[in-house]
Amino acid sequence: MEIAWLEDFLAVSGSGSFSRAAEERHITQPALSRRIRALEEWVGAPLFFRTTHKVELTPAGDSFRQTAEDVLRRLAVGRSIAREQASGSIEQLQFAATNALALTFFPGWLRTVEHRLPFVANIHLVANHMVACERLMLQGQAQFLLAHHHPAADTLLTPRQFLSHPVGVDVLIPVSAPTGEGGGPSFALPGTEEHALPYLSYRPESGMGRIIAAVREGAPERAFLRPCFESHVAKLLVTMAVEGRGLAFLPKSLIGEELAQGTLVRAGDTTWDITIEIQLFRPRTRLSSTAEAFWATVAGGGTADRR
Repeated sequence: MEIAWLEDFLAVSGSGSFSRAAEERHITQPALSRRIRALEEWVGAPLFFRTTHKVELTPAGDSFRQTAEDVLRRLAVGRSIAREQASGSIEQLQFAATNALALTFFPGWLRTVEHRLPFVANIHLVANHMVACERLMLQGQAQFLLAHHHPAADTLLTPRQFLSHPVGVDVLIPVSAPTGEGGGPSFALPGTEEHALPYLSYRPESGMGRIIAAVREGAPERAFLRPCFESHVAKLLVTMAVEGRGLAFLPKSLIGEELAQGTLVRAGDTTWDITIEIQLFRPRTRLSSTAEAFWATVAGGGTADRR
């Protein structure tokens, strides 16, 4: 059994597609299929249903997925600890962050934490959408994840495997371009069934899209929205909203300048706002001494559990 087979398996299970997984893994689809078959022979059970349009895990595959994630995560942590001990120097801290937080929150927050650290750390940051960041954490390719969180929305980083600590608060605000200088919103909630509002939405892999969908599902008042543009990049939705293309729920931390200048205005009162936490996630398994010291500084000397 090869480590690459586990990475292949998780790529297929995460994307639900052999072709997308092959592209992600930079190999041909036939080669990927052969390696998955080899892994299934080693496990002794089929890991995927291949009869539907979307590739799905079998019960055996779903059970094995957690094992594969745990193995890769532990190997990555073990390698990091071994390198730190062998070199006798500060190990690099590996972060993943969702795109919006990487742009707006991460630099200032990191500077605040670093002022309290007894060492200077080397920082590596990967910014991507939530699903990609979760995958990095599950496979041990990042020690920490900085992401928005809301209790109504599910995450792949389960409390059984991961801890998290709140480090900030943000608010998703419904906004649109104004009707004119100093005017009201071009598109105002809730809209009507006959005249649904053009909606600039997040793609399913976006963490904020996941949160908005979960909160709206349980909201007492219905919004009549017609999706007209979709992206996992919040900054792109800001640009499209300023251009007057529709209504969007955007993080206050990202649109302060636009609100101050009046290029974006509220599209609904504060009852439509969604308050969200900014949380730092880490694995429950032991990290390198540098990473553990960083976590202790952020969490106030303890390992804060979110449940």
